[in-house]
Amino acid sequence: MTNLDRPGPVDLAHVRWIAGGTGAGKSTLTRALADRYDVLVYDGDLAERGYVERCTPEGQPYFWALLQTSREHRATERTPEEIFQAMPSLHGETFGFVIEDLLALPTDRPVLVDDFRTLPAEVAPLLTRPEQAAFLLPTPEFRHQALSTRFADPARARANWGDSDHAKALSRRLARDELWDEEVRRQALELDLPILEVDGSQDITRLADDLAARFLLDVKRPG
Repeated sequence: MTNLDRPGPVDLAHVRWIAGGTGAGKSTLTRALADRYDVLVYDGDLAERGYVERCTPEGQPYFWALLQTSREHRATERTPEEIFQAMPSLHGETFGFVIEDLLALPTDRPVLVDDFRTLPAEVAPLLTRPEQAAFLLPTPEFRHQALSTRFADPARARANWGDSDHAKALSRRLARDELWDEEVRRQALELDLPILEVDGSQDITRLADDLAARFLLDVKRPG
């Protein structure tokens, strides 16, 4: 996608962005909103499978390099800083795929984008108002609990980290995610985009109400 092809705020005025750090409850909030309002959901984790098919060594060199390495190497054989710097999304390699996918969706209702990979600087030029996006950032303690629970299942941990030391992989994942949060926070503050701090004390219903108000979701789900 060239700069001339890139959409503007009007083209994506129906899109609402729920991004930020891992383990912050983005998917939980997205599901809560989707249950209550007449919206479409764009799940970034599911969509990533399609990115793999469109990835090329010229267009997405970091993504391509990642696909050539083993899960064990990605998980434990690099420092958290090296893992962070190798993230394709840090270099803007996945956002073009997101835009292509969004432009192919219907525009007759809001679309909620649940995507960890989206950075504030990418979203900002596409907003008609700042409240179209929310960046959820968990406290380290909340994320540690969330990811420890998520990867307590050995099968799920193995699917992500192979046969590596899963405790070591989790530790490096948490450290990498802190670096990602720092980048998200820096960009959001510079661009005056909303940050929601998540520590587990907030009621999910109240958080969903807050986001619905920010996103101007006023059409209830039929039925």
